[in-house]
Order: sequence, then structure tokens, then C-alpha cells
Amino acid sequence: MTTPLSDLTQMPDPQVVMSADGFRIATYSWGHDTDPTVVLVHGFASSTRDNWVNTGWVRDLQRAGFRVLALDQRGHGQSDKPLDPHDYELPVLARDVENVMDTYLVDSASYVGYSLGARVGWEVAKDLQDRLTKIVLGGVPDGVPLGRLDLGQVRALVDHGTPVTDKATMNYLQLMERVAGNDVRALLAIAGGMRASGAADPDPAHAPEQEILFATGSLDGIIEGSRALAAASPRGRFIEIPDRHHFNAPGSRDFRRLALEFLAED
Repeated sequence: MTTPLSDLTQMPDPQVVMSADGFRIATYSWGHDTDPTVVLVHGFASSTRDNWVNTGWVRDLQRAGFRVLALDQRGHGQSDKPLDPHDYELPVLARDVENVMDTYLVDSASYVGYSLGARVGWEVAKDLQDRLTKIVLGGVPDGVPLGRLDLGQVRALVDHGTPVTDKATMNYLQLMERVAGNDVRALLAIAGGMRASGAADPDPAHAPEQEILFATGSLDGIIEGSRALAAASPRGRFIEIPDRHHFNAPGSRDFRRLALEFLAED
């Protein structure tokens, strides 16, 4: 029997958590707080609904007995969308996740992040080594997040309507336009904030100590960098997501299955 699409994409009303610097962060919770918790953090130009609900992650995690806690990162979804790049520096995004966990009184959890959410997860895992038990980092870049995005061309498009010619930037723009409610100006600020972050490059010499599953699409241009981060992590392992590139890997059934098996291991 086919499950109705409406059941797969049902969203609870967002619960607002205030960030340390006064922005509204939309959060979502499924399941019972007595069950083991998995924190989900989406990628750039996405949202909890787009990255985790529509793709079946929340459904499958609940079926596996997990409580799910997710947030729309600032600049995305139902959260506030400031326009100052300094509001998106990497330590700020990591603090948002930690603040959400504190507000929900989550003392121990696993973490699943994709792309930007994975890069943020690298920082959160280091900050909360005693609270995050297992980590899944999908499509994590080994350099500056969004480093392939040509900020000048996007600014020219927003300010003057100048067509974008860079192929990678065109792909990102298609991603921005795909999700309803995205504000290109805020997403541009996010990219600027990533480049302003002093800790933008993950340091393999200071990798998190937890068990980490790194997963990247076999067609993703960053795959070798992700593989290198896995090799440098004391308890890291790496899997390829078959026949997926950076923008469609979250919807892979193979990715979900392997991540769930990893999270369920003793």
C-alpha cells in the first residue's frame, strides 16, 4: 500500500527558540522525548521540510524508534533571515544548534547534517563531545562552505539583473529558487559569512573524536575532500552514495538506509 504524500510531508507547527543574538530560530520535534534523539540540520538554501521531511528521513527515523529534533538554520525556512554576513559566521551557526539542544534539554543525541549542516555539525561535534554520540556528515566540504559560489555574479544579478554565467553558481541559484520562501539576499549573506569565518576550513588535525559516518555522492565534486576528512577522523568511516551529486543526495534511499544502520549500531 502506498503511503499518501501528505502523510510523508506532515509538519508540526514550528516552535521558536531565540538565538543568543536575538533571532528567531524555527524548530520542530517529532516523537517522545524519552526516545533516543537525533538532531537534523539541513543544507544551504534548504529547510527542515525540504531536506528531511519531504525526503523521508523524519518518517524513517521515527519508525526506527528515534525522537527527531530539527531546526531551520537562520536565513532559511521559518527562521529569521538577517542580511548581515557577520550574522552567519560558522561559530554563530554552531551556537544556534547548541542553543536549540539546551532549550529542549537534550543532554545526549546523535547528529545528522547535510552540506552546510554537515559543516556546522563538524563544529558542534567538537564543542559537544560529551553530548553528541554519533555523527552523520553528508556532503561535507573540506574547504570553505559555498566556496564555489561566485558572490560577485550573484550580487550583480540581485542588484542589476546581470545574467549569471558561472555554471556552479547557476546550480546554486537553481537550488535557491527551488525552495519557496528563500530570500536570495539572505542566502548571499550566508555565503559571505562563511568566508568571513576564521574557522571556515575544517582542520583534520582537530577532528571530532566521536564515531562519524561521512557520506558523499559518487558524482559530487567534493567527494575526495570528504573522503580525506573521514580518513583523518579517529573514528571516521566513509561511504559513497551511488549515482548522486551534491544537490540530490539527501533523497537517496541508500543514504537513509546506511545512516539508519549506523545510528542503530551499539
